[in-house]
Amino acid sequence: MPHVLVLNASYEPLGVVPLRRALVLVLNDKAVSLEDSGALMHSATRVIPAPSVVRLKRFVRVPFRGPVPLTRRALFARDGGRCAYCGGVATSVDHVIPRSRGGQHTWENVVAACRRCNHVKADRHVAEIGWRLRHQPAPPSGLAWRIIGTGHRDPRWLPYLQAFGAEDAMARIDGKSA
Repeated sequence: MPHVLVLNASYEPLGVVPLRRALVLVLNDKAVSLEDSGALMHSATRVIPAPSVVRLKRFVRVPFRGPVPLTRRALFARDGGRCAYCGGVATSVDHVIPRSRGGQHTWENVVAACRRCNHVKADRHVAEIGWRLRHQPAPPSGLAWRIIGTGHRDPRWLPYLQAFGAEDAMARIDGKSA
């Protein structure tokens, strides 16, 4: 099922919801559709364009948000789906400093890796085998990462996410900068 970007009344990105939830918000007059996906939703009595971006009519106060949660999906989005060692297609998660040697499960110590590199590196430090990281791992920043880290993307969302760091995030995901 397609997903829809939800914006606060101030155009701040809040999250991504399934199309059905977005339609309920629009039909209950709690949100306004800003972008249509091009598809049409049919009921017994009406035809409604399916939204791609909706904006809430009333401002929702969002409590302080801590750092972006470290999930497999968000990690692969940060690393652009590429191995941090060889640049191949990443299929696994690797700890730069192995957990058995005191490494933590944090953004600064976790990278996406291909199966081969992860197997060869095994339980060793990168320096022990003479490898280098293609980029230094760091936590993603900006509200756009909360949206992009969900794994749901739509090019129609980009204009609404640009002010929140989306261009850098999308370029990294698409492999334009590494």
